[in-house]
Amino acid sequence: MTSTTTDTLCTRWTRITDEHLTLSDIEHILTPIPDDLWVAAACVDRVVDDAILEKSLLVLGINRTEQAKERSLTAYREGSSLNNSEEDVAGMSSWTEEQRKSASLVTYYTSEPSDARLCQLRAVLLDRLDRLNTFVEIWRPKSLSSEDDIDAEWEDDPWADDEAAMEKFTDGLVGEPPITLSSFLLDPLLQSACLFASSELFSPICLLLVKHGPALWPYRFAILNCIPEHVCASEYRSLLPALDNTTEQEVKVTFDPWRPEQDWVESKEVHIALLDLNVSPVEGVPSLDYRCDPAPLSSRDLSAWYRGRIDDIMGMTGMVDIALSLVQHAAAHGVMNLDELGEDLSLFSRLVYDAAKSPEGVIEEDLTFAQWKSMDPSAVVHAYLAHSTPDTIIYDINRLVMPYLFVLESRAERSGHPDSELPLRMLYNFILEASLEIVATVFDASKPTLSPAQRVIKDDEDMARLALACLYGSDSLDEWSTMSRIFECLPAWDTPESDDQADEAEMTLSSLGTFVIPTTTRPRCTPSDLLLFFKPLPFSSLSKALDVLDVHLESGEILSRWGVPAPLRWFLQSNSNISEQRAWSNRMARRAGEGGEKLETQDDWEWLLEDMLKLAGSGDSGLGGAFCLLSRDDVSRIFFSGLLSTGNFQIAKDILHSHKSNLHLDADAVEAICLTCSQEFYDNASSGNLHFGEMKLAYECLNVPPPTPRLLKEKEFIEATSRLCSFNLQSRPGIPISPIEIRLTQDKLSLVSQLLSSNTDAYKHSQVILDLVNMLGFKDDAVAEVKTLAMLADSALQAEDFDRAYEACDQMVDNVLKLKTTSTKVLPNAIFQHASEVCWVECFQLGRQPEFEDVPKKLTLLGRALELCPADKMVDILNSWNRLEVDDLETRKARKSGNRPLHEAHHKASAVETLAARLEKLHMPDLHLSSVNPDAAAFANKAFSRVAANFPFGVSGRGRTLLPNEGDRSRSSDSSRSRRYEGAEVSAQATRVLQKGIGWLLGDDD
Repeated sequence: MTSTTTDTLCTRWTRITDEHLTLSDIEHILTPIPDDLWVAAACVDRVVDDAILEKSLLVLGINRTEQAKERSLTAYREGSSLNNSEEDVAGMSSWTEEQRKSASLVTYYTSEPSDARLCQLRAVLLDRLDRLNTFVEIWRPKSLSSEDDIDAEWEDDPWADDEAAMEKFTDGLVGEPPITLSSFLLDPLLQSACLFASSELFSPICLLLVKHGPALWPYRFAILNCIPEHVCASEYRSLLPALDNTTEQEVKVTFDPWRPEQDWVESKEVHIALLDLNVSPVEGVPSLDYRCDPAPLSSRDLSAWYRGRIDDIMGMTGMVDIALSLVQHAAAHGVMNLDELGEDLSLFSRLVYDAAKSPEGVIEEDLTFAQWKSMDPSAVVHAYLAHSTPDTIIYDINRLVMPYLFVLESRAERSGHPDSELPLRMLYNFILEASLEIVATVFDASKPTLSPAQRVIKDDEDMARLALACLYGSDSLDEWSTMSRIFECLPAWDTPESDDQADEAEMTLSSLGTFVIPTTTRPRCTPSDLLLFFKPLPFSSLSKALDVLDVHLESGEILSRWGVPAPLRWFLQSNSNISEQRAWSNRMARRAGEGGEKLETQDDWEWLLEDMLKLAGSGDSGLGGAFCLLSRDDVSRIFFSGLLSTGNFQIAKDILHSHKSNLHLDADAVEAICLTCSQEFYDNASSGNLHFGEMKLAYECLNVPPPTPRLLKEKEFIEATSRLCSFNLQSRPGIPISPIEIRLTQDKLSLVSQLLSSNTDAYKHSQVILDLVNMLGFKDDAVAEVKTLAMLADSALQAEDFDRAYEACDQMVDNVLKLKTTSTKVLPNAIFQHASEVCWVECFQLGRQPEFEDVPKKLTLLGRALELCPADKMVDILNSWNRLEVDDLETRKARKSGNRPLHEAHHKASAVETLAARLEKLHMPDLHLSSVNPDAAAFANKAFSRVAANFPFGVSGRGRTLLPNEGDRSRSSDSSRSRRYEGAEVSAQATRVLQKGIGWLLGDDD
C-alpha cells in the first residue's frame, strides 16, 4: 500500500467522530493501515462508550502490538548471550543475569523507540480490555439490548464462541451505570471503585477487587470509607475485612484476574525499562490522599478500623442499628475486642428503638452515643423509663433496665471490682424518684404472694423500707387511693410486741418525726433521705412503722375527704405537736366542704364531727390519729366554732338540741364559743350595718344559744355599732369608721362626742344618745351618763339651744344628787367626785353665758355649781354670780320696777341659802378687807391665778369678756367643746371681785 493511500486512510479515520464510528469503519479504514504504531496509538486515543466498538478497537490495537512485544521479549532473553568483549565494553562483567537482561532491553528500546512505544501502548490496551470485560460483566450495554443488534452489527463477535462469558455478560446489572464506559476506561480504577462505593454498588466493587485485586486491594479501606454511613453492613458484608485467628492478621482476598498470566509488557522489567526511557504511562494513578495499606492489618489495627467506622456512623447518622449491624458482622468475621462496644450499642439501641417515646408534640434533645456512654448508670435507668406508663413499666424494667444492670454487674466483675448490689441500688433509686402511680405498679408486681422469679423487688424488708420512704417523702395531696394500693402490697407480719419493742417503736416514731422536720440545710426530706433512715431499722421497728403508716393513711383519707389534705409526712411532724394538730383541726372545721364533701345538711356536719372525733381517738391498733393530742372536748369546741364560722346557725341549733349528736358541750362553753365567733365576724366586718354581711352574722350568731347577760350585752354593742356607723362617723377624712376601730377605741364615749360634733341636731335626741351609751357598755354607769349629759348640754350650748342645755344640766344635777346619797353606801366616793366635777363645770359653763337670758335658771345653775364645786373654785363662781346679779339689778332699775317678782326673790333666796351653807363650811382667812385696800386686790389676783392654773376644764368663749389687748377680735368659730379658761380673764375677774365684791361677800348689799 502506497503512502498516499495510507495518508488517505489516516485522514479518513481522524475525521470520523465517535458518534458515527462503526465496526465497518474499523475494518475498512483502520485495519488496512500498515503502520502498527499509528494504528495502536489510534486505538488508544479513540475511546467510545459502545462496548462492541471499543472491544474491536482494543483487540485490533493488541494484535498490532504483538510483534513489537515479541521483539522486545527476544531482545530481553538474548541479553544474557552477550560476548565477553561486549560486556567489557559495556562494563557489565560483574552484573547478574537479570541486570544484563534489563540492560539489554533498555538498549533495545533505545535503538527501537517505536517498539518501546508499542509495548507501552500494549500495556494500556490490555488494561483497558480487562476493564472493558469488567464493565460488560457488571452492566448490560445498550448495544446488546436485543439479539437483532448482535446479529446485524457484530456477526464475527470475538466473544460469541465463549458461551460462559456471554452468559455472565447478559446476567449483568440492568439500568444506567453511574459512569460511562469511556470514563471507566480512562479514570483511575480506584476513583471508579470509590464512585461505586458511594453509589452503594457493592457487586461491582466485589468484581473489581477480584478482577483487579493487585491494583485495588491496597486501597480497600479507602473504598470502604466511601460507603455511606447509613448503609447496613449486611449489604456489603463481602467487602468487610476479616481476621484470621491463626495468624492474628487480616485475611487477604483471593484474586481471579481476566488473564491468568501477566503479559510480557506488564512485567516489572518492561516497566523499569520504560521508566528509564522517560516513557510516561497514559493512565491516571491514585491520589496520595487515599489511604493505602498494602500489607494485611493486625488484629488491633483491624479492631481500630471497625471502631472508627462505628464512630463515624454514630457521629454522622446516629443510626444505632447500622452501627450494631457492623459490630455483629465484625464478630462474624472474627474481629476481636469489640464485645463491650457491641454491648453498649445493643443497650443504646434499646433506648433509641424500644424505650417508650415522649407524647406527641413534645420535642426532646437528641441523645448521642457519646453522651450516653458518659452518663451515670442511674441517669441511664431514668432515660430508659422516662416515658414509661403504669401499663408498660414492668415490661420496660424487665426488657430494658435489668439487662443493662446485669451488664454493669458483669463489667464490674471483669474489672476486678465486683458489686452485687449495683442492680438493686440502681432500681431502688429509680423507684424512690418515680411517681406514686409507677411505684404502685412496681409494688403490685412485687407482692409476697408471687414467686421470687416473678417479683421485681424480691426482699420483703426492702419493700417495707421503700414503701415508707416513698410515701412519707411524697408531697402528693390527692393520691390516697394509690398510697393505699402501695400499702396493700406490703407484707403482713404478725410479730408479738413486748414492752421493750413498744418503747423502741415509740422512740423510732419520735425520731422519725424529728427527722422529717425541715431545717436550713435540708428544706425538704426526700425519699432517698428517708431510705437512709429506714435502712438500719430492725424487723420489729419496720413492722411498727407499717402499723403507724396504716393509721396515717386512714387519717390522710379523712382529711382529703373534707378538702384539707396534708402530706403524709405532716402526720409525723405533728405527732407530738399539739399546736400543729389544733391548727389543722381548726382548718378542717372551718374549710370543710371547700375542696371535698359538700356540707349542706345536719347529717353532713355530724359526719364531719364523727370524723374529727375519730382522728382524735385511737384505732384498733391503739395508735392515735392525726389529732391524738386533742381531747374530745377540744375537738367538739373546734368543730362547733367551725360550724358557726360558716354561718349555718340553724344547723348549729339543731345539733345542740339533738339527743343523737356526738357534740357534748356545756352552756358556758357554747356561750363562750358563740361570743368568740361573733366577735370574729364583727372584727372582719367592713360595714357596721347589722342587716347584712359579717355584721349580720355576728348578730345572728348570738341567737344560737339561749340568751344570757353576756350575749345580750354583746348584741347591744353590735346594735350600738350599727347606730354609730349610721351617723357616718369617720376615722380619717373621707374614710368611714370600721367596726374593728370602734371595738379597739379605748374611750368609747369619745365616739359619742364625735357623733355629737359631726351631727348638729343629734343633741336633740337625748334619750337616743343615752340609750346608745348604755349599749356601748355603760349601762348602770352613773359617771358615763353624767358625761353624756354634759356632752349633750355642751352641744346644745354650741347650738345656742339653752333650754335643752338647761334640761340636760338639770337632769345631770339630779343624777349627781342621787349618786351622792348612794356613794357612801354602794359606790365609792371617788365616783361621786368624778361625776360632780363634770356636773358643776357644765353648770358653771351654762350659768355664765350672757346669751342665756333666763336669769333665774342661770342663778340656779351657778348655785348648783357652787354646791358641787371644790372650795378653791368658789371665788370664780361667786364672781360670775355677782356679775349676773349686778346686771340683773341694773336691768330691773331700768325697768323701774317697784317690787321684785316673787319667783326671782325665791330663786335668789335659795341661792343665798346655798351660798351661806357653803360659806359656813368654807374656812376664810381673817382679812381686814377694804374696798380701797390694794393688798386685797393683789391677794385675789394671786389666788385666782393659782386656781385658774389648776382648773381641769375650760370655759367656752361664747360668753367671756374681751380682754383689752384683744381689740375687736371675735370668738373662734370652732365647734369644739373644749373647756378652757384664759389666765388673763381670771386675773381680771379677780381684780373686779376685790374692787367691788368683797363687801357683798361679807353681806353688804351695797
